Amino acid sequence: MTTPRAKPEDFLELLERGKRGRLKLYLGYAAGVGKTFRMLEEAHRLRSRGVDVVGALVETHGRAETEALLRDLELVTLRSIEYRGVVVKELDLAGVLSRQPAIAIVDEIPHTNAPGSKNRKRHQDVLELLDAGIHVIGAMNVQHLESLNDLIERVTGVRVRETVPDTFLERTDQVVNLDLSVEDLLDRLRGGRIYAPEKVAWAVEHFFKGTNLTTLRELALREVAQSLERSAAGRGTAALEAREGGELRSRTHGRLMVALSSSPPRGAALLRRASRMAGRLATDWFAVYVETPGEAPDRIDAEAQRHLLDHLELARQLGAEVVRLQATDPAEALLDFARSHQVSDLVIGRSRQPGWRRALGRSVPQRLLDEASDLDVHVVGLEVEGRS
Repeated sequence: MTTPRAKPEDFLELLERGKRGRLKLYLGYAAGVGKTFRMLEEAHRLRSRGVDVVGALVETHGRAETEALLRDLELVTLRSIEYRGVVVKELDLAGVLSRQPAIAIVDEIPHTNAPGSKNRKRHQDVLELLDAGIHVIGAMNVQHLESLNDLIERVTGVRVRETVPDTFLERTDQVVNLDLSVEDLLDRLRGGRIYAPEKVAWAVEHFFKGTNLTTLRELALREVAQSLERSAAGRGTAALEAREGGELRSRTHGRLMVALSSSPPRGAALLRRASRMAGRLATDWFAVYVETPGEAPDRIDAEAQRHLLDHLELARQLGAEVVRLQATDPAEALLDFARSHQVSDLVIGRSRQPGWRRALGRSVPQRLLDEASDLDVHVVGLEVEGRS
């Protein structure tokens, strides 16, 4: 699947639909597919139509053809921050807000800002621009999506450290996939059009392996397809609301719920799997934790409490509605919640209890399997963290 080249007037139509800033995202599967080049091309086309466009942050990576497109484009001066004796250049959020352009170009959205910046992550800067009514055209690669983090490490052997929560992608109004064949991308790499010549051999032997690139390309195509499905579902919901005077009917399919415990061995992987499933189903999802009397804040150990809070925060970043319940029977509380909130799919982790303990009494996962006959229950194995 390829995404047709977007016309500037397509994005201009979106800009007129509301007061909040609109976000257009160029999504790629690897460095060198042409995200920055295409963004700058669009910036020039929009300027030719009289639109006020500025470059808030553009990374050319020394590529001559990309640097050529910076000519005649207004650039907001970057902010200099000294960090460990090195001067780092960062997006000047206050400067862009003060300038108030119609559209800001923001590259490398997953970037982590230097200490001393207002926001920790660049995607948070973008959200502030959008909230201020400034439209943004941005770029990132698919491997930086938080929900794909485990899968990317399993497939490529590389742990991506800078991630963007999936809720950010859901904020986009347009997603354009920069689809380049793996063969063409490798030709660009070997021709020195992506990295300096001395880095090419290492790149081909590591992240730029053909199998890695093929998988990443497929993920990018799937992500764009799911984005289109979410948009279509949103339009269908809006039409339904209009027909029924704003009273929303139930979806034809139910919601998804993931059951969390205070000490899951793969809590992050469980949440990422649930997030991917919710995306495929184009449905809302819940992350539900049941606090038993033995897990009250004054009784739970500090490490379990830290892991729990980290997982609840990750769930929010991935787009879940986080719910904390209190009950003596967690299985019963989880099932009651699922049935009262139109949940059709339940995601759980495999029990860690040894066999001899399970023989003494059914674990919570086993009870959910036995008693949730009206739900589709998905059990995520503990031995493989990255499957999706």
